[in-house]
Amino acid sequence: MNSLEFVFSGARLHALGSGALWWPDQDLLCVSDLHLGKASRVARRGGPALPPYENRDTLARLSTDLNRTGARTVICLGDNFDDIAAAETLDENDRQHITTLQAGRVWIWIEGNHDPGPVSLGGAHLAEWRHGGLQFRHIASRGSRGEVSGHYHPKVRLLARGRAIARPAFLFDNRRLILPAYGTYTGGLRSSDTVLSDLMGPDARAILTGPQPRITAMPR
Repeated sequence: MNSLEFVFSGARLHALGSGALWWPDQDLLCVSDLHLGKASRVARRGGPALPPYENRDTLARLSTDLNRTGARTVICLGDNFDDIAAAETLDENDRQHITTLQAGRVWIWIEGNHDPGPVSLGGAHLAEWRHGGLQFRHIASRGSRGEVSGHYHPKVRLLARGRAIARPAFLFDNRRLILPAYGTYTGGLRSSDTVLSDLMGPDARAILTGPQPRITAMPR
């Protein structure tokens, strides 16, 4: 399993190359910003046609991470669906896939700005959740400590062997941890953007996702 171990707020965590967060001591897997149904939402609003495979791909990768980790608790950190209509019109095959993944697990849907309110799927639907000293919510809150969030879809751009690479990335400092977007059709915000630079402390670090996760000082 390609991952990088690090310590945040006293918890020993693993940043997986897929963009998922694995907490072995709690048998807990956390993912953020699945944005299921984005292709259908774009089509409904008259946007360009996107290949309608993102749900299948996102759920297949989540299934792989669950099989590899054996996680018994799953937290989806908000913007799980691209909008409420995407949740309500979810393809029956995708709905069944989610139900299968939920079987025998504690499953928590954290509400995001794209998908406020409950949807007709199993699991708990919460605004935020505290567990083992960590606070899970969708959008980072200033002044928090031990906070795990998503929302910003952070990406990092680095020079490697003379060429630029850009990858989704985890960002963390001594107060907060921000996860990359897990969904297949998700863009990203560079860590050098003012929003992230102002939010993260001077000691912030980034863990780039991919086949071999790597850690670096957060580019500003």
